[in-house]
Amino acid sequence: MASAADTAGAVTAVPLELTDKDAHDVTLRRLEAGAYEIRTTGADPYLFTEPIASTFDPARQHVLAFEFFSATGTNAFQVFLGPPVSEAHSVSGPGLSRSEGWSSHAVDLKPALDRFGRSPRVLRLDFGSSAGKTVQIRALRLRPQTEQEVRLAARRAALRASEKALETRLRDYLDRAYPCRVTRVSVDDKQVLVEGETAGEPGSLFLAEVPLHEPVTELSRFPSLEPIPTNAAGRFSIRLDRRRKQGEREHDRLLSRWAVVREANGGKFELLSHARYADAVRPRADLPEERPRNKKGIGGITHAGPVSDLDDLGVAAGTVNIVVNGAVSTVPGPGRTPFPYAGRTWYAEDRYLEQLDKTLLEAAKRRLVMSAIVLIGQAGDAPAGAFGRLIAHPDADPAGIFAMPDVSSQEGLEAYAAALDLLAARYSRPDGKYGRIHHWILHNEINAGWVWTNAGEKTALLYMDLYHKSMRAAHLIARQYDPHARAFISLEHHWTLTPTDRFYAGRELLDLLVTFSQAEGDFPWAIAFHPYPQNLFDPRVWEDTEAAFTLDTPKITFKNLEVLDAWVKQPRNLFQGKHRRTIHLTEQGLNSPDYSEKSLRDQAAGMAYAWNKIKGLDTIEVFDYHNWVDNRGEGGLRIGLRRFPDDKDDPLGKKPIWFLFQALGTDNEEKSAAFAKSVIGIRDWSEIRHRGPIR
Repeated sequence: MASAADTAGAVTAVPLELTDKDAHDVTLRRLEAGAYEIRTTGADPYLFTEPIASTFDPARQHVLAFEFFSATGTNAFQVFLGPPVSEAHSVSGPGLSRSEGWSSHAVDLKPALDRFGRSPRVLRLDFGSSAGKTVQIRALRLRPQTEQEVRLAARRAALRASEKALETRLRDYLDRAYPCRVTRVSVDDKQVLVEGETAGEPGSLFLAEVPLHEPVTELSRFPSLEPIPTNAAGRFSIRLDRRRKQGEREHDRLLSRWAVVREANGGKFELLSHARYADAVRPRADLPEERPRNKKGIGGITHAGPVSDLDDLGVAAGTVNIVVNGAVSTVPGPGRTPFPYAGRTWYAEDRYLEQLDKTLLEAAKRRLVMSAIVLIGQAGDAPAGAFGRLIAHPDADPAGIFAMPDVSSQEGLEAYAAALDLLAARYSRPDGKYGRIHHWILHNEINAGWVWTNAGEKTALLYMDLYHKSMRAAHLIARQYDPHARAFISLEHHWTLTPTDRFYAGRELLDLLVTFSQAEGDFPWAIAFHPYPQNLFDPRVWEDTEAAFTLDTPKITFKNLEVLDAWVKQPRNLFQGKHRRTIHLTEQGLNSPDYSEKSLRDQAAGMAYAWNKIKGLDTIEVFDYHNWVDNRGEGGLRIGLRRFPDDKDDPLGKKPIWFLFQALGTDNEEKSAAFAKSVIGIRDWSEIRHRGPIR
């Protein structure tokens, strides 16, 4: 948590406290460690700070900053200076995002301070215009702008107009029916084979290389061009070296697309086809495909957890979080091992990888099918050239817990690819020396991207353009080492509903991913979905009212998982028009509001309900329960199979849901889950399964 000791430059932040004096349409409750819980009770919720310290310097400390946790978010957020309070002396902006992790929020008060003309004595904080919202806040303070915020402010002004034009051209590119086609791209250790059709197009035709990081719609010149010789049927086949020298560096054409272009006036070229990624990559070894023995898994496995559960619960799968900033450095040092990628030397962080090895070796002992959740830390104020600065997207707002990788520049892509290549090579060895990663989840809950995979303010199309490139890079790099590895898109439970500003609809992102795949070559991506109850704090998921049995449902929760199953089965969404895409439920759990008998019973009943939903859905391969253990950093949620490690009565104690989860998929399942029928209000599990059409 930030404190009064936080500094930017030499200026110390001024801490602020909240008061319920003169509060309106809110309740305020103090929590531990200086945090607050704010609940809105009417349409005009606001409260005030205590008087601001006299040390406040409005010329320097003009950013109001805090961390927040909210399962509801707010529809707006406004800050007033006072007294007196007036609209002219306020700053308004988007609401607080729905965030199930502690997120940062910052508001630059400089425009209002300039108009106010003096130091305010208090601030009024307005939390939108709706009742029923809950927000926890901590580390409330006034501070200077950070270096990252200064950089972003300069970039935003330049980006606004250019991104609008880019979106128009990108949409036209995706929708256009081009006369020529690249039909297949194959990559082996030394060469790239590109095949296609020119359909008798006149003029000088060339095969153009489009590096992954380049925007295909913006290029009129290309790093390499090969004349296209065609046969009588207008088909062509061209072999190229896989690696292309680029000054002192080297570009791996595994991460390039290929398009047909025609020479136009002025030495420029026009696109005559979509640009296609590699369809097939020859792996260094034919690793055997491993599929989970059953549907049970644990999310966020770590060797430091109660690993005996992996045996006792009978799980067959799991996830592991990898913040790649911790795995690689750009500078040598003790405990760092050099490795080459893209013609330069990078440095693996030995201690980080050794800890990851321990987790994956524990999983390998039990033959768990493991999926890595690839996370990118924020660049913050990392210096130019540092790995954290290279890999994070330059538009990422510090409000996000994690960032989108920079797949829009050569240096950024090389940093990201170097990390992926290091990890894929290490954890796809035929001898399994360090354990195995079977699949790659990119990154976390991208429909809540502002919080979990921040790329700045982007439309859904431009956001998916970045994310699709990240998925392609992971897919192509992983397939060099494991022919069965899949890249997964990560989505939380909002389907067509966008609960706060800067959210995306999950279905819209999926539809866009299908569009990119159809245009630039399909690949077997899969879905990592998080079907939490509509209210994360309420385990009685069968009472959800926002989970309908239509393709337009606002949310997909445990109650209506049949909708996700139906979406996957639609002809447009099939891989190559033939194969259903795999679904892993990789993060979800049921809350026990406290440790009372009723709460624990409802939590376990919710698990029995969810399990009996997924049992009959063959598109769902894995259910990774999250959280393994109750975590005090999750805003009061108790969604673990075990109690808090520091619980005063039964530290790390197994809850009733633990024993139920153990019984699922065994001969003891029916007996162990029978209690839940009366809690839910049914006589038979068949009553919870939707049988009708989903349209």
